[in-house]
Amino acid sequence: MFVDGNFLGLPENGDLVDIVILQIPYELTTSYGQGTAQGPESCIIASGQVELYEPLLGNDLPKGNAIHTNQPWDGEGNSLLQQLDGISNYLQPWYAGDCFPISLGGEHGILPPLVNAAKSHPLICNDLSNLTIVQIDAHADLRSQLDGEVYSHACAASRSLDLGVGKLLQVGIRAYSQEEHQTILSDDRITTFFARDTQNHSTGREVWQQWLDTLSQLEGPIHLSIDIDGLDGSIVPATGTPVPGGLSYWQVVETIEALFKAQKAIVISADVNEIVPQQDSPLTQFTAAMLTTKIVAHHINAKESGRWNSLTQQNGKNRMIGTSKFFQEEGN
Repeated sequence: MFVDGNFLGLPENGDLVDIVILQIPYELTTSYGQGTAQGPESCIIASGQVELYEPLLGNDLPKGNAIHTNQPWDGEGNSLLQQLDGISNYLQPWYAGDCFPISLGGEHGILPPLVNAAKSHPLICNDLSNLTIVQIDAHADLRSQLDGEVYSHACAASRSLDLGVGKLLQVGIRAYSQEEHQTILSDDRITTFFARDTQNHSTGREVWQQWLDTLSQLEGPIHLSIDIDGLDGSIVPATGTPVPGGLSYWQVVETIEALFKAQKAIVISADVNEIVPQQDSPLTQFTAAMLTTKIVAHHINAKESGRWNSLTQQNGKNRMIGTSKFFQEEGN
């Protein structure tokens, strides 16, 4: 039975939640193209055309798992900081460790409130130095501010590090400022694989393998953040800031595969952001839906292989919305 409004059109299974799809139609600091507020809904709609058969699992999704498509974040808040608090509160109940949250955005400014919400995860326990962010992106997002706004989408990685994130791995980066380049060189927490190196026709394959090997050696809890402009602009032309020279679709899939196979790491959550609905073709939002589906499949495979385990016995029925004012407090 196909259900409109549900990811992949899948019916839901009562109160049980193994994987939750969270929609964050946030767009307040975009600096070029517009439309990310409609991105999550467009991705959900496009997902209805994704084939359910997953070769990795040898079966159709969800393969006995309960996928819950949550109601979108309500967008309430009279200021940017109030909206960031609202996003964090929307996400936090899904970081109890008993299910796998995937957030759809929305601009990349969703990353700091997501990181703040992840503090409650049992593997982090309010110590974000335990967390590694793996960022697929065209942009470094390491600016100290953009146009005077420190919580701009162009500062998402910087603000996440400010919150205490222990390690940041970036790939696909090809558009960055001098300030960001200096930060990459000087901050030991940051490892960046530039697109110029991974996409080079003569040496790119070797550098790409180094990236995959780096992922395989990661340890501890991981959050995967996919800004879809990390892919080549020809694949996602409607994203807010498409950039030529990016990753191929299969390179992103290889990244997902390597990360979920890392023997000492546990991917606790993911986001796919900067989705903008394409008007003349569904290519952009369909690509986002395909990548989200790949994340779902690899999480299920990791779970079946014993590399991911439920950490609590709670379920969606018992979740309570928090009232954190973290970003308001930090901003005042």
